[in-house]
Amino acid sequence: MTVHMDDYIATRADVRAYLESALADADRASIRESDLYDEVKDKLLSSGARLVAHYYVDPEIQRLAEDTGGIVSDSLEMARFGATDPASKLIVAGVSFMGETAKILSPEKQVFMPTLEATCSLDLGCPEEAFSAFCDAHPDRTVVVYANTSAAVKARADWVVTSSIAVEVVEALAAKGESIIWAPDRYLGRYVQKQTGADMLLWDSACVVHEEFRLHDLDALKAIHPEAGLLVHPESPDEMIERADAVGSTSQLIDAAKWLPNPTFIVATDKGIFYKMQQQVPDKLLLEAPTRGAGGTCQSCAHCPWMAMNRLSGINYVLDSWDSGCEVLVDPMLGERAMKPLTRMLEFKASLSA
Repeated sequence: MTVHMDDYIATRADVRAYLESALADADRASIRESDLYDEVKDKLLSSGARLVAHYYVDPEIQRLAEDTGGIVSDSLEMARFGATDPASKLIVAGVSFMGETAKILSPEKQVFMPTLEATCSLDLGCPEEAFSAFCDAHPDRTVVVYANTSAAVKARADWVVTSSIAVEVVEALAAKGESIIWAPDRYLGRYVQKQTGADMLLWDSACVVHEEFRLHDLDALKAIHPEAGLLVHPESPDEMIERADAVGSTSQLIDAAKWLPNPTFIVATDKGIFYKMQQQVPDKLLLEAPTRGAGGTCQSCAHCPWMAMNRLSGINYVLDSWDSGCEVLVDPMLGERAMKPLTRMLEFKASLSA
């Protein structure tokens, strides 16, 4: 069952106009950014701060994290690294919920972002008041929210999950006879529901990047590269998932590129992943999966515009002035409530590895 929440989500036209503008600004800025790399690297190393970067930010920022003792990873590993690293200052290169999560798990640390304007369409599509009212209308259900949500939405949840453990968590809850509210991504929710058979009530929102992937032109690309495997993130439409050779989180797709024998892969997730994936499979060819932008308009063209707002110049600005207005702040009481489902997530992940 899917509950439609279109009243709370920006119109497609508004989203498209914003994304096209943001991507154009990022493209213009990239010309000037490369000159800053060595300067920012030296400042970061001398600062004692740690850079925590997501797979989807630009390659230069991923390389900077690698070169300075930070990490490049998915949101789950970002959270774990930030909580365990001894650095007292964290710079999170990603989107707003990642910065909030780092602050919630490490309230004693200072957490910064290159820009606080880097949000997420899934976060925007699941506003606190509307979601809380929806949960109140279904009090018998266990609330499971995807990590791509605000601290306030996490605080309303029983569980927080990432795409790498969503199936396992829901499977465990379903085995105990629990019915579930799932938010916010409907595609990931449907995928989890099909994998587990759980009774799930799905919030209706989607990622503006992954929703763009379509079968349109995929067959033409496969005709050119018949040996190519298809790697798909579960936030993608059902038609893409059904054709995939592997479905998984960012880290799981990188692993799949290593163990699948294909010499070529068509990758249906944000193209920022190519930096780390190519490191793992240097002899394989990686291709962007077609979006509906092929022959038409494109909202994201396989790159999140909010991830693209993370720039070397933004990191440089933070390093030059720690009171720059880029510090992530979370109300302590709200943070305590959000800590509970986040801790459950980390403990569950640890139990899977035990």
